[in-house]
Amino acid sequence: MPVYPEQAYAHASDADIAVRPITPGDVFDALGKGTADFWRHPSHYLFIALIYPLVGIALAVWSAGGATFALLYPLAAGFALIGPVAALGLYELSRRRERGEDDDPRHALAVLHHPAIGSMTAVGLLLAVLFILWITAAGAIYEAHFAIDPPTTLMGLITETLTTAQGWSLLFWGNLVGLIFALVVLATTVIAFPLLVDKGGSPGRAIGTSLRAFGKNPVPILLWGAVVALILLIASIPLFVGLAIALPILGHATWHLYRKLVP
Repeated sequence: MPVYPEQAYAHASDADIAVRPITPGDVFDALGKGTADFWRHPSHYLFIALIYPLVGIALAVWSAGGATFALLYPLAAGFALIGPVAALGLYELSRRRERGEDDDPRHALAVLHHPAIGSMTAVGLLLAVLFILWITAAGAIYEAHFAIDPPTTLMGLITETLTTAQGWSLLFWGNLVGLIFALVVLATTVIAFPLLVDKGGSPGRAIGTSLRAFGKNPVPILLWGAVVALILLIASIPLFVGLAIALPILGHATWHLYRKLVP
C-alpha cells in the first residue's frame, strides 16, 4: 500500500506555495539527477504499453497515405503536451527515493491511490483537451494550405513543404501555433503534477504555482521546455521507440526541477 499522509493531503491549503528562483545550471543539474534516478532502477518497461499505441497510430497514419501523412508531425510534436501525465508514476518513484523509501519501479502505480488523484485527473483532462485542440488546429492549417491539391506521398509532402511558398507558410503558421500551445502547457503545468504528488491540493493551486514559477524563472523554464522538446523530437525518430528511455529520464528530471523550485 502507498504511504501518504491522508489527513495532511485532505486538508491541504490552497494558499500560495513559496517558489524559489533558479538558474539555467539548475535545469541541467535536474536532468543529470533524473538520469541517475533512471539508471538506479531502469523503468523503461513501464512505458511499453504507452509506446505501442503510439507506434500503432503512427503506422495507421503512415499506411493511410495521402493527406494523413501531415498528421505525423503534429502527433509527434503534440506528445509533449500530454507527456507530463505519462510520467506521474515517475514523480512518485523520485519522491520515494528522496525520502529514503523503496523506489522499485513497481511502486509507480501507487500514485493511483494518492488522495489528490482527482486533482491530477482534472489537470490531465486539461492537457488532453489542449492536445485535441492542437491536432484540430494543425489539421485546419494543413487544409488551408493544401486542400486543393494535397500531396499523395510522404516524399511529395516533404518536397512541397520545403520547396514551395505554401509549404514554408505551412511550416511558419503550424510551428507558431504549436509554440503557443507548448508555452501554455509549459507555463501552467511545468511543476503541477509533481506538486500534486508531493503536497496534494486543488488543480487551481497546482496550475497557479506553475504560473508563478514560470513568471519568476522565465529563462530557465523556457530552457527546460526547449531541452524537453529536443529530447522528445530525437526520441520520436523512428516511430517513437526512443520515448521508452526519454520519458522516464524526463519524468524523474521534472521531479528534481520541481524540488529546486519548491523547497
